[in-house]
Amino acid sequence: MSRTARVERITKETKVLVEIDLDGSGAAEISTGVGFYDHMLHQIARHGGFDLTVRTVGDLEIDAHHTMEDTALALGAAFDQALGDKAGIRRYGSATVPMDEVLVRAAVDLSGRPYVVHDEPVLAPYIGPVYPTSMTRHIWESFGQSARITLHVDVLRAARPGGHPDAHHVVEAQFKAVSRALREATAVDPRSAGVVPSTKGAL
Repeated sequence: MSRTARVERITKETKVLVEIDLDGSGAAEISTGVGFYDHMLHQIARHGGFDLTVRTVGDLEIDAHHTMEDTALALGAAFDQALGDKAGIRRYGSATVPMDEVLVRAAVDLSGRPYVVHDEPVLAPYIGPVYPTSMTRHIWESFGQSARITLHVDVLRAARPGGHPDAHHVVEAQFKAVSRALREATAVDPRSAGVVPSTKGAL
C-alpha cells in the first residue's frame, strides 16, 4: 500500500507544495526561502526516513512568519493524508536526542486529536538572518493541528557552562527528536496488520 501524499496550499501570502512518502529513504528537496528552516525540514526527512519535497514561495519581504506557518500546515496535512485510516501502524513514538550540550525529548500520538505541548528555554531571537526562534513553537502547533496528532516536545537540558543556550542546537535537536518519534509512530506494526490501533476502531 502506498503511503504517499501531495498537498498544495495557496493563499494570498504563500504558495506551498508538499509531497511525502512515509516509506522512503530520507531523500529531500526543500526550498522555503528560509535557509535554517530548510535545514530543519531536511532533518525531518533524513531522521524520519521519509522522502520529502517542500517548495514554498512566501511573502518574505514582510517577514518569515507566513512562509514558516503555512509550510508547517501543509506538511502536517501531508502526513495526515499519507497515513490514511492509520490501520496497522504503531501509533505511538518517542525519542530522546542529544546534541552536544542539549537534550530533547519528543513524544507523538497519531491520535486524530490535535494537542501540542512545547517547552524550551528563552533563546536568542534569530538563527541566521531570517529564522525567528519564537516561531519554533508555532511550527509545532501548526504541524500538530493539521496532522491531527498529539505532540510533546521538551528541552530537558540546554545551558552551556557560563553561557546562554545555543539556539541552533536547541532547535535542531527538537527537529531531530520529533523526526525520530514520527518515524517510530508511523512505522508499520507487523503484529497489527490491518488493525487500527485504538479500541474505538478509528483514529
